[in-house]
Amino acid sequence: MLGMLGETNLSVLLNSMQPVLQDGEYVFCTVNQNLEELIKLNPICFFQEDEGMTLILLRQSADRAALSYNSVFQMITLSVHSSLEAMGFIAAIATKLSKHNISINPVSAYYHDHLFVPVSQADKVMELLKESI
Repeated sequence: MLGMLGETNLSVLLNSMQPVLQDGEYVFCTVNQNLEELIKLNPICFFQEDEGMTLILLRQSADRAALSYNSVFQMITLSVHSSLEAMGFIAAIATKLSKHNISINPVSAYYHDHLFVPVSQADKVMELLKESI
């Protein structure tokens, strides 16, 4: 069954997105365990790469499981229903943030795009996203 189609018009996406700073601190970890064991950690995302399984999960879950990570992020959800076929949405945002020396790790899900930004820069990113891009 097909769901609602998301927005593809870049101007509409940029003008109607409402960034939401989610609670919690997130980390990216890579592991070589089977999926059954990893589900218990309640990751919000996992992706199989040749080198191992990448997980995005709450920092405290990674700490409890003694998983190593390099950086800590906050997640910002761009609450506009963007199409998986929309062009330029993340590029426009990344371009604006890069002008302020802020890196992002975007994840596109079915309904929304999510940005993982360094904890220390989350408030600044929220300010910049609320300005016109």
